[in-house]
Amino acid sequence: MRLKNGLNLSLGLSIFLGTVFLTTSTWALPNAPPASSDNLKVYMEQIIGQQGHRNYKNIAELQRVSAWIKEQMRLFAIPCHYQNYSVNGLGYRNVVCTLTTGHSNKVIVGAHYDVLGEQQGADDNASGVAGVIETARILAQQKSQLAHNIEFVFYTLQEPPFFKTEQMGSYIHAKSVQAQKDQIQGVYILEMIGYYDENLVQQYPVGLKWVYPSHGNFIAAMSNLQSYELGAKYCQSMQTLNRLECQRVVAPSFVSAMDFSDHMNYWKFGIPAMMITDTASFRNRHHHSKGDTLKTLNIGKMAHVVDGLVYSLMAQSE
Repeated sequence: MRLKNGLNLSLGLSIFLGTVFLTTSTWALPNAPPASSDNLKVYMEQIIGQQGHRNYKNIAELQRVSAWIKEQMRLFAIPCHYQNYSVNGLGYRNVVCTLTTGHSNKVIVGAHYDVLGEQQGADDNASGVAGVIETARILAQQKSQLAHNIEFVFYTLQEPPFFKTEQMGSYIHAKSVQAQKDQIQGVYILEMIGYYDENLVQQYPVGLKWVYPSHGNFIAAMSNLQSYELGAKYCQSMQTLNRLECQRVVAPSFVSAMDFSDHMNYWKFGIPAMMITDTASFRNRHHHSKGDTLKTLNIGKMAHVVDGLVYSLMAQSE
């Protein structure tokens, strides 16, 4: 994730802010097993590996990780293929996996697997990748209850120097599905979902600290106006589960604070997309540093985030 501090968000940009307040009686829980913290830990250990760093210069490590993801998804009976492309004469690849349920419409769930520089990138973004994999495992078991196909996508080249360029893996994928726009119900991007702190450590761009909590013990659902319903349903699911607070931020697409991950590339093609995040450097002091390790993460709360996504996707099928 690339996140700018000191962003100026003025009220004149008509930003709509707030937490969703819904009673638990408005939505029955779908029947699905909970996410496994043990699984999430194992996935992240495999993504991080023992040697090298999965940055754009280390293509061998990027290929190792993408191959492991493809094999892990195969174990869930979810077939995958590589979406190959070249940048500066070098080959990179997204991993695209499809859970087919026999319906014409689909949902996309994605996360980037590369890192910035020489770091483990446990929160950014092994946590998001692990969350997508665990979501896939659970939904593969609930395949008959889904009313849409689900495409799980693992992107490369999200980090600088490719951030906000057409070389981002998510731009490549978004462009490839633009003709299916009418069939895509929404895109859910998991971008850093593992760092929490009950202390008053949470920071915000200018103008937001008076609206949102000072503690860092919540997950954030960020969307634009077109994807308003995606964020609403996700936070509704989290409130129904009643395990981890969910805060929503809804703003027009042109607000710079809203476009710091892969969801922005789907917005460019008019596809509704949202980001689920722990807010990165506004909370996690280890962001983009060697301190971003597994020991800093709360894997139990990561599991709650996954549960919320699973329930949100299954509730759409009811």
